[in-house]
Amino acid sequence: MLIKQRRSNEVILQKGFLPEISEYGGKQYLSTTSLIHFKYHDINEIHYLQEVAIAEIPNGLLQDRYNPDQDDTIWLAGRNAPSLGEDFRVRLSFSKLKAKASWRVQKIVYDNIKGECSGRWDL
Repeated sequence: MLIKQRRSNEVILQKGFLPEISEYGGKQYLSTTSLIHFKYHDINEIHYLQEVAIAEIPNGLLQDRYNPDQDDTIWLAGRNAPSLGEDFRVRLSFSKLKAKASWRVQKIVYDNIKGECSGRWDL
């Protein structure tokens, strides 16, 4: 996917490294990227898993639906410093992606006291 966003009032257009279609063994496959984010809370220096968020990043063939221009985007500025020669980075906005297609972002919540997890598949 081509990253289209605004940073410091400048329009950024940056192509991702994955092709829309990958080829292996003479066959074509749709490139798919899944992102898993673990959220913890600390009590007495012990990390307790609180939530797991799973996001399905759209394939570049869906550019016009998920990131048609720099103002309608699912991307946030990454933690890179171009002034220091660091590579371009970007972060996914879970809320913006979920607003466009709720099924692409799912959450599982953990209750460490009860030892239970819960979640509901959003369609």
